[in-house]
Amino acid sequence: MSAIHQWPHLFEEGAPGTPVLLLLHGTGGTEHDLLPLAERLAPGAGHLAPRGPVQEHGMNRWFRRFGEGVFDVDDVVRRAGELAAFVGWARDHYGIGGRPLVAVGFSNGANIGLATALLHPDAVRNAVAFSGMYPLEGRTIEADLSGSSVALFNGESDAMAPIESVVRLGSILESRGAEVSRNVRQGGHGIHPTEVDGAAAWITSHTRKVLND
Repeated sequence: MSAIHQWPHLFEEGAPGTPVLLLLHGTGGTEHDLLPLAERLAPGAGHLAPRGPVQEHGMNRWFRRFGEGVFDVDDVVRRAGELAAFVGWARDHYGIGGRPLVAVGFSNGANIGLATALLHPDAVRNAVAFSGMYPLEGRTIEADLSGSSVALFNGESDAMAPIESVVRLGSILESRGAEVSRNVRQGGHGIHPTEVDGAAAWITSHTRKVLND
């Protein structure tokens, strides 16, 4: 990865009294992909949208994989550390301060957001994962996730994010102290309009207290 300050990204401060959404695109996407979704999730909020640093056959990704659904877990751990460092840099550089930050990811972006939430809760305390799965198979999670909140949105027949992995993910998050919201719909990989509505309500409920303090 390039030096943190050279990592391609977009930033919008947003209106006062709003959270900042950390937007994490899926495989083959760019930092622009989730901007329309952000406005639906939290109108007027700020956003921080980096580009995945890994290339796979010309497509942007967040970490390497050996095959469909088979992750290079060492690389997942490394890239989660890089993303956590980027978030820390952006908080200082853009003066985000104590505003609540919510990672919002789809597919590969959901997985790196989840990995960062599991390994670096000081960087990512709140996460919304669309079509994500457990990204750290074979690793023991030791971080204290008390105070972390994660919303999982998945299709019950998603071959790219098997529901068994999602169930395992939720159990591991809860075992480390995180609050988990599980939302399973009919269908497969993707983001359903009802999930957007649910995620918007979740973001409002999980950032209101911080913003009002």
